[in-house]
Amino acid sequence: MTESNNPLLQEWTGPYGGVPAFDKMHLSDLKGAVEDGMEMHLQEIDIIANNTEAPSFENTIIAMEKAGKPLDRAFTYYGIWRSNMSSPELREISKELAPKISSYSSKISQNTKLFKRIKSVYEASQLKALGDEEQRIVKLIYSSFVMNGADLDAAKKKQYAKINQKLSSLYNDFSNNVLADEENYVVYLKKDQLNGLPESYIKSAAKTAEEKGHAGEYAITNTRSSMEPFLTYSDERNLREVVWSNYIKRGDNRDEHDNNKIIAEILKLRNERVHLLGFDNYATWRLQDRMAKNPKNAMDLMEKVWKASTARVTEEVADMQSVANKRGDKITIEPWDYRYYAEKVRKDKYDLDSDEVKQYLQLEKLREAMFFVAGELFDFEFKELPKGKVPVFQEDVRVWEVSYKSTTKVIGLWYLDPYARQGKRSGAWATTYRSFTSFEGDKIVLASNNSNFIKPAPGEVSLVSWSDAETFFHEFGHALHFLSANVKYPKSNSGVRDYTEFQSQLLERWLSTDKVINGFLVHQKTGKPMPASLVKKIKAASAFNQGFSTTEYLASALMDMKYHTVDPTNIDPVSFEKETLTALGMPKEIVMRHRSTQFGHVFSGEGYAAAYYGYLWADVLTSDAAEVFAEAPQGFYDKDVAYKLVKYLFAPRNAMDPAEAYRKFRGHDASIDALMKDRGFPVPKK
Repeated sequence: MTESNNPLLQEWTGPYGGVPAFDKMHLSDLKGAVEDGMEMHLQEIDIIANNTEAPSFENTIIAMEKAGKPLDRAFTYYGIWRSNMSSPELREISKELAPKISSYSSKISQNTKLFKRIKSVYEASQLKALGDEEQRIVKLIYSSFVMNGADLDAAKKKQYAKINQKLSSLYNDFSNNVLADEENYVVYLKKDQLNGLPESYIKSAAKTAEEKGHAGEYAITNTRSSMEPFLTYSDERNLREVVWSNYIKRGDNRDEHDNNKIIAEILKLRNERVHLLGFDNYATWRLQDRMAKNPKNAMDLMEKVWKASTARVTEEVADMQSVANKRGDKITIEPWDYRYYAEKVRKDKYDLDSDEVKQYLQLEKLREAMFFVAGELFDFEFKELPKGKVPVFQEDVRVWEVSYKSTTKVIGLWYLDPYARQGKRSGAWATTYRSFTSFEGDKIVLASNNSNFIKPAPGEVSLVSWSDAETFFHEFGHALHFLSANVKYPKSNSGVRDYTEFQSQLLERWLSTDKVINGFLVHQKTGKPMPASLVKKIKAASAFNQGFSTTEYLASALMDMKYHTVDPTNIDPVSFEKETLTALGMPKEIVMRHRSTQFGHVFSGEGYAAAYYGYLWADVLTSDAAEVFAEAPQGFYDKDVAYKLVKYLFAPRNAMDPAEAYRKFRGHDASIDALMKDRGFPVPKK
C-alpha cells in the first residue's frame, strides 16, 4: 500500500474524534495529496476486487465503505479551496486534476472484478434479505455501478470513461469562467449615485471598494448578495440596468470566459454517454432513481405551477406599471425594474417597507433563532468554541460544539463561514467534513454552513433581507439533516436530489413563527421586538411577488429539463434558451434565475443536471408537511410531530426510501394543494 507524508492525507487529530487540520493547509500540497490519495484508494479497491473468498456483504460492501479515507480527507481540503478560497493558482491545479479524478472514478466504476462481486452480493440479497439498511445500501451501490456503465462491454466502457474525463474538464472550465466574470465586473459608484440605497448597504459598499483599492467610491460586486439589494433600492435606473446586465451576462460575454461552447459540448457528451447505456436522453437516465422517476412526472408538476405563476406575473407587472405611472416615471417595466417597482408595490399594497423589516433581521440574532429552533425540535444545544480550540481556514469562520440538551452527549461541530469575499463562490451552501456513521464506532458530524452576506463595516451589525433570512434557515436545515443522521454506513448519507432539499425548505417555515419573531427579531438600535403591526403586514404579504420568484425559478428548471430531453446536436445555448422560453410564454419582464451560461447547478457538475426541478418537488413535500405542524395542538413546536419529523424525515438520511419515509411521517403521499395555497395560486380541480 502506498504511503504518503502529505499533511492533507494524514489522519485528523485533536478533539472531537479528530478535526481537519485547516491550519496546515498549503496549496503546494494539494495536487500531490489528491493524486496519492487516489492511488491509495485504488490499491484498496484492487484488494477487495481480487479477494479469493466468496463475495459477501462484509468482505465486499463493508470493505468498500471502509476504503478511501485518506482521499476523503484530501477532498475535504480541496472542496474548501474550490468553494471558499479559490485563486488563479487553485484553478490551474483544478484544471490538471479534473481529468485525473474522472479517470480514477472510472477505474472503480468499471472494475469488472469488483462489479462481479457487488452483483453477486446484490443477487444474494434478493434471495435472502439482509437488514433494512444493509439491503438498501447494497441496492444503492449496485444501481450506481449499473448507471455508471459497469455492465457495458470493454469497448463501451472505454468510451464511457473517455466521455467522463472530457466532461470533468468542461465542468471545471465552466465554474472558473463564472467565477472570473463575478470577479472582473465591478461597478464603482460616486457619492451622487447612491440615491435610494440603505445606509447599511452604502457602508458595506464603501468598505468593499476600499478593499479593492477604490477608497472614496462604492463597489457593487457581481454577486447575488450585492446585486439584489441594489436593484431593489437604487433610484438610478441606468445603473440598475448596468448592474443587472453584468449579472445576467456572466459566462455570456463572447470572450475568453464565455460558456456557450462549453454548454453545447457538455450536452452532446452527456447524450452520447447515456446512449451507450441504452437511454433515449440524459433526463430519462438521471431520473430513474429519483422520486419523480421520469421526465414526464417532473414536467407535469412544473407545467401545473408554471401556468399559475406566469398568470400571476401579468398581475404583478400591471400593479408595478400603475405605480410607475402614478409616480410620473415615463417607463415600461423592464427586468432591471422588477425588484425596484415590486418594492414600491409592496409599500403601496401592504404598507410594507423591506428596509424597515431589515432593521429587525440581524444576522447574529437569526443565528440564535436557528439554535433555538434546533433546541426545540431536535434537542440540540450549541456552544461556541473559543478561537484556536479547533483550526479554521479563514478568520471569519466560527465553530460551535453541538450536543443533545437532554443528555449532553456531543454529536458534532458546526462551522459557519458567513461573509462574501474574493475567491468564494456565490450563493449559500451546506456541506460536511465528516458525516455520522456507526459501523466502526460512532463518528461525530462535522457540518458547515457557508453564506455570502455582505460583511458589515466596523462597529455595524449585519442586516439581511427577509429572503436572505429564509436562505440562512434553509441552509441550516441541511446542517440539521447532517447532524440528525442515525445511520451505520457512509453510503446511507448519500442523497436523493428531489428529496434532500425538502428538509431544508421545511426549516424556512420556523422563521415566521411567533416564538422566533418575538424572541429574536429585534430592532438593531432599540432592541425592541418586531411590532405586531409589522408582523401582520409581513404575513399578509407572504404570497406577494410569488409570480416573480416562482417563474424565475421554474424558467431555469424547465430549461434544464428541456436541455436534457432534446437532441443536442449543433445546439446553440443562446438561441435554444431564447426559443424555448418564448415557446413557454416567459414574461419579458423576467429572466431565468440562472441563465444557461451561469447555471452552475447544471453545468459545473451533475448534481442538479436534469434535476433542478427537485426544489419544486421538495416544496410540494414541504407545504404538505407544514400543514401537519400547523394543525398540531402545539403548532410548529409540537413535540409529537417533531419526534416523527426527526425519526422518519431527518435521522434515516438515505437508509430508507424517501417515499416510504414520507408516508410514515404523513400517513399518505403529499398533495400539490398545500403548495398552491401557500403561493396564493388557484388549487387545481380534481
